[in-house]
Amino acid sequence: MGGEAAERYAMFFDPLYLLIIGPGMLLALWASYRVKTTFARYAEVPIRSQMSGAEVAKELLRRNGIRDVSVELHEGWLSDHYDPTERVVRLSPEVYNGRSISSVGVAAHECGHVLQHAEGYAAMALRQHLVLPANIGSWLSYVVIIGGFLLHLSGLIWVGILLFSGVVLFQLVTLPVEFNASSRARLHLVQDGIISQAEEAEVGKVLNAAALTYVAALITSILTLLYYVIRFTGVGRSDD
Repeated sequence: MGGEAAERYAMFFDPLYLLIIGPGMLLALWASYRVKTTFARYAEVPIRSQMSGAEVAKELLRRNGIRDVSVELHEGWLSDHYDPTERVVRLSPEVYNGRSISSVGVAAHECGHVLQHAEGYAAMALRQHLVLPANIGSWLSYVVIIGGFLLHLSGLIWVGILLFSGVVLFQLVTLPVEFNASSRARLHLVQDGIISQAEEAEVGKVLNAAALTYVAALITSILTLLYYVIRFTGVGRSDD
């Protein structure tokens, strides 16, 4: 029993976890800080056109011939997103009402997702198919892995690792989707005369800061998967 207790203790207080996952966690914290500070900085910088985020979103949709997507106010700080199932762009109050570089950049980014959806952008379609497996894997994997560890069932542990791999795949596919949406946003903002070339560089800083959060999430997930593989390789051999 002493050996089993030691193994269980190691599972929950494993220095290897902090060694492997620590850098990813620090990167995620730094990325979150960059988003908050960059958004706050450029939220104080008005755009020349004096358009609000909501006005910019509606204008971009109109100019691209998209009539079946609405723009709505959505509570929550930086809770902005495009819902392809309900065909609606939801903007947080600071983006919906704001008339700044930050507000316009975020609103245009969400419209970039609408344009991806409209043209059948392959990576976005793939991400939509991965949403359910990723959601299931994000919570069920931990339960299965811990259960396999406590029961000394290596097969169950590998099932949990496979489930968590769905999370990693989802975040991997998310990267090109997010970068592409930002590229579309910057291009259309300039082409449609909503922002100037000088303002485009500032919008880029806001969007690049936001992109760091997706990079950090992917790296953290990859490191977590690596930890599981290293930590649990060979566990359960006593079952033989």
